[in-house]
Amino acid sequence: MSALSLTPAAASRQGNTLAVFDFGKTNSKMLVYGQDGSLLATARSAPRWVMDGETRILDEAALHGWVRASLTAAAAELACDRVMISAHACTFALIADDQLLLPILDYEYAAPDAIEREFRALKSPFSETGSPDLPAGLNYGLHIYWRAREWADAFAKADAILTYPQFWNWRLSGAVKSEISYVGCHSHLWSPERNDYAGVVDRLGWRGKMPAFERAGAAVGTLDLTLPDGSARKLTIHNGVHDSNASLYFYRSFGYTSFSLISTGTWVIAFNTDATLNQMDGARDMLANVSVDRQPVVTARFMGGREFDLISGNARVKIGLGEIGAAIASGQMALPSFAPGGPYPDSAGRLVGPEPVTEAERAAVGSLYLACMTATVLDMLGSDNTIIIDGGLALNSVYATLIASLRPNQTVLVNADAEGTAAGAASLAFETFGASPFKDPCTRVTPQVIPGLDAYAAAWREAADAGR
Repeated sequence: MSALSLTPAAASRQGNTLAVFDFGKTNSKMLVYGQDGSLLATARSAPRWVMDGETRILDEAALHGWVRASLTAAAAELACDRVMISAHACTFALIADDQLLLPILDYEYAAPDAIEREFRALKSPFSETGSPDLPAGLNYGLHIYWRAREWADAFAKADAILTYPQFWNWRLSGAVKSEISYVGCHSHLWSPERNDYAGVVDRLGWRGKMPAFERAGAAVGTLDLTLPDGSARKLTIHNGVHDSNASLYFYRSFGYTSFSLISTGTWVIAFNTDATLNQMDGARDMLANVSVDRQPVVTARFMGGREFDLISGNARVKIGLGEIGAAIASGQMALPSFAPGGPYPDSAGRLVGPEPVTEAERAAVGSLYLACMTATVLDMLGSDNTIIIDGGLALNSVYATLIASLRPNQTVLVNADAEGTAAGAASLAFETFGASPFKDPCTRVTPQVIPGLDAYAAAWREAADAGR
């Protein structure tokens, strides 16, 4: 059985509880919430991506085993009776009845060049989809096409193409549904302005394999579990959601209407609720996300969590403004890009200035890189409204301070709980039975006078733009 890490709130739990699975590309976690919105327990795992012949795939059986064990523990120890899923984008499954027909592809694994060229010639234009052409499987329509072309027999048998959160709904309950925030996330499959599938879906004959939509959070099925004491528990399964769009919904649920959300994890994804579709530059990884309520939201992104680890050598040391000041004074700088996508997709990441040696020096250079890249994508989005920082980087006080200091004319808020994705997913599930237990967790970040920061950021931008 999966070991739960209980919080102090678990001792005073009242009533049944909700388990949220937040499936990230490199980390997966389960968070159990009480009916008052308190976090009662967590469990964590890491998805395994393994080679399978010519492709890299998810070890779905191992992750499924962890999910079942975690749910069993939550049901036994915390009376869990509901499940909600949030998940990273760009991932799908092909199913027929109760069978997964082909393994789930890793979106960081590239399709053959010939397949990519064929699909690029067939896909709908950026003006229709708001989906830029991204590397590997970051447009999962390309990976669907790869499966259809090179595994044609299995693809023909598929009853449904399931998006990743909906795959887990199906795996747990048998429900075959779709959800708009996931389909509308740089897939090449959706037209935000038409509020319908893009033309490529019909040209390739895929519409019949696309399940009916349900709103994120809607109850779609049930799971029967047998607990260690032999008793039975029936859990309601709620329709899952794209992770960053869950964060967006979370803050909108508190009445925020004009804001720029920086949702952080493996990716740093910036939304501006005030931006218009004509501001998008597909060549710089800008795109139209689609909210859980079918509203297009202009977005810009870069793979910040991955890049920080590459720049810093996976540094996990705590640093302060002293280390930041030392990096600025010495001219230590990381220039984009260290991972695919982002606003500088054709530039190779590089370090300039004295090489950072200590873990603290590397963390400082990595943090400055994140701040400069974030400022860049906010400028691309025309952000002049309230900024909200959510996710893993919300725990990095230096990062939040750097953003506030670089943008002193904007209010910068941070969610110190850093779990806007999971809480947003939970909010969607709670909403379906009339509950709204969460309180606004945001606190304001005070800008600091950091000597040389503005000049450093300007030099960084000039060097980065010169490398485009």
